[in-house]
Amino acid sequence: MLILQSAQYLVSSRNDLANSYYWFDFYLYTLQNIFVAGTDTSAGTIIWAMAELARNPSVMKIAQDEIREVIGKKGKVEESDLPQFQYLKLVVSETLRLHPPAALLLPRESTQHCKISGYDICPMTRVFVNVWAIGRDKYAWENPEKFSPDRFMGSSVDYKGQCFQYLPFGGGRRMCPGMQMGIMMVELALANLLYVFNWELPPGMTKEDIDMSEALGVGTRKRTDLYLVAAKN
Repeated sequence: MLILQSAQYLVSSRNDLANSYYWFDFYLYTLQNIFVAGTDTSAGTIIWAMAELARNPSVMKIAQDEIREVIGKKGKVEESDLPQFQYLKLVVSETLRLHPPAALLLPRESTQHCKISGYDICPMTRVFVNVWAIGRDKYAWENPEKFSPDRFMGSSVDYKGQCFQYLPFGGGRRMCPGMQMGIMMVELALANLLYVFNWELPPGMTKEDIDMSEALGVGTRKRTDLYLVAAKN
């Protein structure tokens, strides 16, 4: 709906305004941002989650058992089913801790002078928050390099921007506006993948062979493709 409304306004703008090329570029890049921020980050998170689950088959089985017990013979997972998947939510949270969609978030800018750890931060200083490093900080997390969804069980730490040791979507007024939609998309896709299929590594491949290195870029993408063998449940 948003895209259709934007396109309709673009047509009228191009007819009514002399600087139509400006408006064309404006809407082109706005729509491009919507597609990139709304799809690439979610797809990347799903790939990271499947990679971590493939390396931790016992965790995958717990998540699959939960989903299949709730859904039964229904055939597919729907959005209304998501609140019932408590362990799946832990898996997604742990995936976002180790693999935040944007390692440095979006840049911030200081508005006034302040002092942090003895350093003077002047007004209009460009600030980058390394949430990738924060999520792996040994002073904030026990065994930070280990994929362990259970660490979030019964914990008050969440991704809503109030817990500064865990900020996959940022915080404050500039936190990700698509957080809830992104989480829903990831949970829904991941739940269906785990419900419908059993997943194994290709013949001759072990879990230690899965390359978990990251590609260079703004987003935290997996450097190499993930290959898994799917068998219908």
